[in-house]
Amino acid sequence: MSYIPSVSRYEEMQYNRCGKSGLLLPAISLGLWHNFGSVDDFKNGRSIIRRAFDRGITHFDLANNYGPEPGSAEENFGAILQKDFGGYLRDELVISTKAGYTMWPGPYGDWGSRKYLITSLEQSLKRMGLDYVDIFYSHRPDPNTPVEETMKALDHIVRSGKALYAGISNYNAEQSRQAFSVLRSLGTPCLIHQPKYSMFVRTPEKGLLDVLDEYGVGCIPFSPLAQGLLTDKYLKGIPERSRVANPHGFLKEEDITPDKVDKISRLNTIAQEREQSLAQMALAWLLKDKRVTSVLIGASSVNQLDNNLDALKNLEFSGDELTAIEDVLAG
Repeated sequence: MSYIPSVSRYEEMQYNRCGKSGLLLPAISLGLWHNFGSVDDFKNGRSIIRRAFDRGITHFDLANNYGPEPGSAEENFGAILQKDFGGYLRDELVISTKAGYTMWPGPYGDWGSRKYLITSLEQSLKRMGLDYVDIFYSHRPDPNTPVEETMKALDHIVRSGKALYAGISNYNAEQSRQAFSVLRSLGTPCLIHQPKYSMFVRTPEKGLLDVLDEYGVGCIPFSPLAQGLLTDKYLKGIPERSRVANPHGFLKEEDITPDKVDKISRLNTIAQEREQSLAQMALAWLLKDKRVTSVLIGASSVNQLDNNLDALKNLEFSGDELTAIEDVLAG
């Protein structure tokens, strides 16, 4: 059956300006890191993407190595684009991809050289059947390549029309400052930074968010639910169909410590008092900071996607709630 998007898709989503740019992004974006590769169910992935767009998610985030197998998430997403998002619907989407981690063997398929970034984007565009992406990221800093080379590659990619905006991911505060300074001098300011950030991983608060604010760069945290820890999923053990149980996942059984389970339980109690799921509260907690443009969620089902999107129904926190959360996280 052909896909007809919901006519009310823009009515409930909140859109935030990305730094000091002209681009608005949905408060919640969808990442295709997991659940969209060649080992996953294509029909399920297609249903999730359709539902996401129906609920106002316009931003879909990928990387060259997402799968498994590497590249297969882009291939599957490209097939979904062709089936469901032809014509002018492409103009309603913000599509991002990245290069920086190992993609192919040999000296040219990893890190941050001009050779790798430009070649990788060409491959990504072919896999997705696109002429351009909206955002192209340097996925991680390269200690052995001058930052000037990596940023000049991003500048070239934007000027060539293969991407509309440049972004970086996994750069710390000082690395980000250097990258932003180079890009600004080239006339292609950085649009967005994608760091790992959640209640359990608060490294961006130690300088990075201030640098983003100084340079007018948007922030889109990945792993906002700490790979599923910030949900009620692990309160009673490890479910059969969870990221810990998934051989292709990054969350390991040893991450589920008694201390973590205790904190999750206490946070879950606060969320219930707010009439939210823990996942909804964790997403709202990130969005309370106006330097955060959007949060990047994953989803393994339409129901999980809907639950996360319902976080937007309650984004306000009282002082007492914030204090209670801090007490749990500091304990």
